[in-house]
Amino acid sequence: MTKVLSAVAWPYANGPRHLGHVAGFAVPSDVFSRYMRMAGHDVLMVSGSDEHGTPILVLADQAQVTPQEFVDRNHAIIAHELADLGCSYDLYTRTTTVNHYTVAQELFTQVWKNGYMVEQTTRGAISPSTGRTLPDRYIEGTCPICGYPEARGDQCDNCGNQLEPTDLIDPKSKINGETPEFVETQHFFLDLPALADALREWLEGREASGTWRPNVIKFSLNILDDIRPRAMTRDIDWGIPVPLEGWRDQPTKRLYVWFDAVIGYLSASVEWARRLGEPERWREWWNADATGEDQLSYYFMGKDNITFHSQIWPAELLGYAGKGARGGEPGSFGELNLPTEVVSSEYLTMEGKQFSTSRGYIIGIRHVLDTYGPDAIRYYICAAGPENQDANFTWAEFVQRNNSELVAGWGNLVNRTASMVAKNFGEVPQPGPLEPVDEAVRAKVLAAFDTVGDLLARQRVKAAVAEAMRTVGEVNKYVTDTEPFKLKGEDQRERLATVLHTLVQSVADLNRILAPFLPHSSNAVHAAIGGEGEFMPMPWIEEVHGLDDGDRERVYPIVTGEYTQTPRWESVPVTVGAPVAKPTPIFTKLDESVVEEELGSIA
Repeated sequence: MTKVLSAVAWPYANGPRHLGHVAGFAVPSDVFSRYMRMAGHDVLMVSGSDEHGTPILVLADQAQVTPQEFVDRNHAIIAHELADLGCSYDLYTRTTTVNHYTVAQELFTQVWKNGYMVEQTTRGAISPSTGRTLPDRYIEGTCPICGYPEARGDQCDNCGNQLEPTDLIDPKSKINGETPEFVETQHFFLDLPALADALREWLEGREASGTWRPNVIKFSLNILDDIRPRAMTRDIDWGIPVPLEGWRDQPTKRLYVWFDAVIGYLSASVEWARRLGEPERWREWWNADATGEDQLSYYFMGKDNITFHSQIWPAELLGYAGKGARGGEPGSFGELNLPTEVVSSEYLTMEGKQFSTSRGYIIGIRHVLDTYGPDAIRYYICAAGPENQDANFTWAEFVQRNNSELVAGWGNLVNRTASMVAKNFGEVPQPGPLEPVDEAVRAKVLAAFDTVGDLLARQRVKAAVAEAMRTVGEVNKYVTDTEPFKLKGEDQRERLATVLHTLVQSVADLNRILAPFLPHSSNAVHAAIGGEGEFMPMPWIEEVHGLDDGDRERVYPIVTGEYTQTPRWESVPVTVGAPVAKPTPIFTKLDESVVEEELGSIA
């Protein structure tokens, strides 16, 4: 058994999620995590709401509520959205907990003790109208290196170079369009140059493994060429206090939101273990010497977050362990595992345009869940999402894939299989001798376990679901070839039983293969062909108290679940005699008018 950490990007708690968000992190990570559990691995899937930073302050002011009230509301919305989407978190928590503060401050302190957190005077960007710090990512201007007009204050997405806000030509605030003021201020910087050799050695090792997506490893190595110290504190009063004398009590100095957000993967693991009543259990996924089992860690996100996961977070881990040019030693958490793979998706656009919350050009996940159900949108993301190149969502393609692939392909196979069994036997029949046509289709279905499983283990979700649906097509062809609906005579009854048993077994196997992609409908399919109980475990919302002093009176929702009964990734014989009733459709065919209606709502 392998310990697999599935570390999922933390959604920013500035509002509900839209389709572009979940296509990059939520669905791909859940498909992978569900498959790895089915394959027999011990998976810990963690994430939470990222709740600090200047944008939260700006939006809270606009809403005339406190920042805490603002993130409380949005955390609850996002948690329910992700649970309803079927994301099987062991723990989805938040960054405004004392547990998270404690873990983040421990990492900062040890990185500082080891000499990789250095104090410098710098010029910080201030909003003239509010006096607040403008985050690097909320400053946009022209890149001085390549001339790209929409470079951000931390990097240029066009040429990949790391930038500072002061480098930009004609910088503007993305919040309100004003020109920022730059004032001298004192901050702590993560000394990335002192960690550059260790980072390069690690990245080149990952490149040699050949497992990383080419766009991710290429980008990650390129940004090392212009590596420079990176500010890890901010002039802001909303966030985690700097845990050093002379800084701790300063009301306007806090840890940079991106320093503390990536630490959430560790703090959520710690919180999960504490809530389990086994406070050191998290080490089984984080400390190489904690278990004799292999440990793997996969980080899922959109491509705009690559630098924080392939540079900043690994640098924090290396600095904490004392692995850079200045040496040092690990803190109380011990030496922590570096990522096995950074799994980054590209961008999803909608009808050829970028998603824009401010312009109302979005598809809210809540709308999709309530209108079309979770598996319809999960299927679309898996089949046509931005896995390794930018992808464009259109309502016409969504309707077409739903109707021709889910309904007419997989749904039709399930429905007619269950209907014929219910009509002719009322239960899963006992088969007679298999003929070559039966053996051939069974071989194709069994082969799909290996093919699809190998693709999912390598996060090739799009190819995996395509292979699964190709196999669905093979079984539908088997129905056409054997024509069980014509086997009506008493002398043909054994042959009918054999064909229908072969069909039920093939549908059951395909249901296992499709379960990571379509967990909700897998439970309905399981019931339709005579299965009992819940087939694919689902997450749930739980209202919990904080774990520490100063936090125990708070009550907030988390996403969690019990996944030890996840079915295995293998063919399991169906039960002869299991009752099968006349089925109801698993999927809903969409009318073509959906396209015009949805386009009209965003016009």
